[in-house]
Amino acid sequence: MTETCFLDGRGDLAEWRDVARRFLLAGTEPKAIDWRVKNEEQGLFDGAAISRPNSTSLPVVANEACAQVSVPPAFMRLAEAVICHSDPGRFTLLYRLLFRLRQERHLLAVKSDADVVAAHRMHKSVGRDYHKMTAFVRFKEMPLPTGVVGRRRFLAWFEPDHFIVARVAPFFQRRFNDMDWIIATPRGSASWDGESLRVSTEPAQKPDISDETDELWRTYYASIFNPARLKVKMMMTEMPKKYWKNLPEAELIPGLIAGAEAKVLDMGRKQASEPLPFHHRLQEAAARVPAAPVAEAGTIDALREEARHCSCCDLHCRATQTVFGEGPVDAQVMIVGEQPGDQEDLAGRPFVGPAGRVFDEALSLAGLDRRRLYVTNAVKHFKYEPRGKRRIHQRPNMGEVQQCRWWLTREIDLVKPKLIVAMGATALFSLTDRKDRLEDVRSRPIVMDEARTLFVTVHPSYLLRIPDEGRRAEELARFREDISLISRLAA
Repeated sequence: MTETCFLDGRGDLAEWRDVARRFLLAGTEPKAIDWRVKNEEQGLFDGAAISRPNSTSLPVVANEACAQVSVPPAFMRLAEAVICHSDPGRFTLLYRLLFRLRQERHLLAVKSDADVVAAHRMHKSVGRDYHKMTAFVRFKEMPLPTGVVGRRRFLAWFEPDHFIVARVAPFFQRRFNDMDWIIATPRGSASWDGESLRVSTEPAQKPDISDETDELWRTYYASIFNPARLKVKMMMTEMPKKYWKNLPEAELIPGLIAGAEAKVLDMGRKQASEPLPFHHRLQEAAARVPAAPVAEAGTIDALREEARHCSCCDLHCRATQTVFGEGPVDAQVMIVGEQPGDQEDLAGRPFVGPAGRVFDEALSLAGLDRRRLYVTNAVKHFKYEPRGKRRIHQRPNMGEVQQCRWWLTREIDLVKPKLIVAMGATALFSLTDRKDRLEDVRSRPIVMDEARTLFVTVHPSYLLRIPDEGRRAEELARFREDISLISRLAA
């Protein structure tokens, strides 16, 4: 025998839950219940409205107050959304899941189950409707009566697919807490007066109201519309046409789409002849900046300024800036690294990133003052490979090192250091044009000429890349010993 149960069916989980609980305690099979919605105005059923049954229409359960019905929390979260769906079959689906959960406690984890798939599809549809309502509600101001002073009042009309008004009303309360508003829909209404949030399930009639913000919406939408990025199919997915009649800016869309191609062509013609927006303002601001004093020719400052405009190789195209050497021009010790890293490229200074911190710590332990050293790199621009938002260091090739050798040679000529420290194979190649294994020349002084000595060690970034902690500790200790040797050689 099939029992018929009529519900209001307006997104109230408690209404369905109370009835479903009694059926479940009575052991009623899902196929034995005919769930129906008694809302004639929504067009779900024909015929006269039928009153909700009293308790005598439902199964009688002994000791109902003491009976326990335990369901997973995930089911309740799912049911809260599914009950808002407009499909009249949602009640049958939820009860079938509830009935099965008594024996199949992990049913909701079975992603291939037909009932679970159907419930999640309804959940997703309700979530999409929720999102569209938060995006496409347009409030219109309702004038206060003459002589009345108070909070501003606003009215909005929206046509949701599902019974989501009660579900979405708290969002609008939080978002528009400082004004009085009413959101009317064919599936119920919500209102806020600064103190109470009220929700009604009664269908509302579409109001006939407009205000001056309609024109503001049209102006705003026309100004942000980019014809070069137009994707009509995507637009129709994100902003379905059924919402257009309630959006003041939507009346512009057909014309904007029709004229998009011509607008793109016009933009292309103007691109080569017209300056970028605000270009004249940038030029005026640049003209007001005092000119930097011209460095004396043949000095390290003049060389640094000249290097700022270097374009000898392609590395300058993607780097933020040239990272030149720094330190006293009469330094006895010159440190030569490989190339700037990510942080050095942004700061415009050598050895300020993670490798720089390893270097500074080793200097401190050896009693060396970095301010008395001249610190530079074999290559002056950062070479990297973009990966998402990160810039991953790439080793410069021989051609790039050779192009940049001119700058390093000029630095050596001007500083005239007695000891040059090559950190890493790239620095060694730049200084000597040799490709020796680092281990073959490391940790011992090498005579470069009668006035200058070379000392070779690893680059501190090498230490950061060692995955094994034990080996990293050994190599770090050895690097610090190399820096101590440099301190003794410098003395």
